Amino acid sequence: MYFQTKLSQGLRLITVPVKNAESVTIEVLLPVGSRYETKDLNGASHFIEHMMFKGTKRRPSALLVAKELDSLGARYNAFTSKDHTGYWIKAVDNKTEKAFDILSDMVFNSVFDKEEFEKEKKVILEEIKMYEENPLLHIEDMFEKVLFGSHPLGWLVSGDMPTVQKMSQQKLMAYKEKFYQPNQMIVVVAGNIKNQEAVKLVKKYFGAYQSKNNKTVFPSFKNEEKKSWPKANILFKDTNQVQIALGGLGYSYHHRDLEAASVLSLILGGNMSSRLFTEIRVKRGLAYFVEMELGVYQDTGSFEIRAGVDKNRTEETLKVILEELNKIKKQGVSKEELTRAKDYIEGTMKLSFEESATLASWYGRQLLLVGKIIEPKEKLKKIKMVSQSDIQRIANQLFKNKNLSLAMIGPFKENRQFLRILQDEI
Repeated sequence: MYFQTKLSQGLRLITVPVKNAESVTIEVLLPVGSRYETKDLNGASHFIEHMMFKGTKRRPSALLVAKELDSLGARYNAFTSKDHTGYWIKAVDNKTEKAFDILSDMVFNSVFDKEEFEKEKKVILEEIKMYEENPLLHIEDMFEKVLFGSHPLGWLVSGDMPTVQKMSQQKLMAYKEKFYQPNQMIVVVAGNIKNQEAVKLVKKYFGAYQSKNNKTVFPSFKNEEKKSWPKANILFKDTNQVQIALGGLGYSYHHRDLEAASVLSLILGGNMSSRLFTEIRVKRGLAYFVEMELGVYQDTGSFEIRAGVDKNRTEETLKVILEELNKIKKQGVSKEELTRAKDYIEGTMKLSFEESATLASWYGRQLLLVGKIIEPKEKLKKIKMVSQSDIQRIANQLFKNKNLSLAMIGPFKENRQFLRILQDEI
């Protein structure tokens, strides 16, 4: 059960009471991320997230903010993605009002001190280097770049180093002012709390701030870069292990086959009994890890298969992956395999929803990104309706060589040999 309330200035509240819980999670979500940015402000959403912990008018230093949060015995963090930003605090239930106080103060009253701005810029530049110099981390960014091209979905969430270095305090504050308005915010409160108490607290700590009528939109993704398919991007690095990311365009939040794609992804590379894990790690010993994941946005999506393999067995691994994609296209899945995948999804979902933080995240993102709340039981019902024919049908839709993009980091300077494999094998 959940409750929705809309405040007069436009802020939306979702309350998810949980019986027998001893904690409360408060999460603030905003529709802002790297896909909302212009090229000269790429990285601004992420930069703002960092600055929100650096002091407010009432708590004028990062240390004071951290001390108050730590005095709650709380778990807290923030994140920035392509399409949204979030801030959350999970605390024991008798600290709920204090958590509201701190979180609202950070969201509305962060001071963006000039000295702290310059120091944090250096921190972010080091974060960018950390990702760029770690193949396991950098391959994800490379894959999205080759898949989405010049569209903002292909940009780094962190921004690149030259753009971040040039970013000014004034531009960053103006960007925050545009997006951090109450009528764009969703506050989710999940755990040991009644709806009337949550409404009272959100009005007290969030209700006094008025909204400006800023309309925020992002450029829709249209797949117009069809000059050469499949596509491949190889970054030369003299390593013994090669990082592989192979995938293509997938489905949006609103696509009727999204649940079927989730089941397909699990069967292929979602757990230790998945097809790719069994073939690549268990039977052949080609990789320590291999997995498949979906990326989902309001207007498009992606699927991605990742593995880290010995440089001398890269081609073999690619061929095995493509063989498995072809196999599921031609033969589909067994009834037993499909049932096992559905049971796995149901079990992991139910276990995760024992956490108030997971509940807050689920309900908030449903409203923010889907535009309506689909409860977990409704989602599971859709999962259970997925058929064997659905799996085979969408496998044939997604796994075409004209839909494939490949990113690799390893000791290779040419992509031709890998493009030939993609063209020949699927």
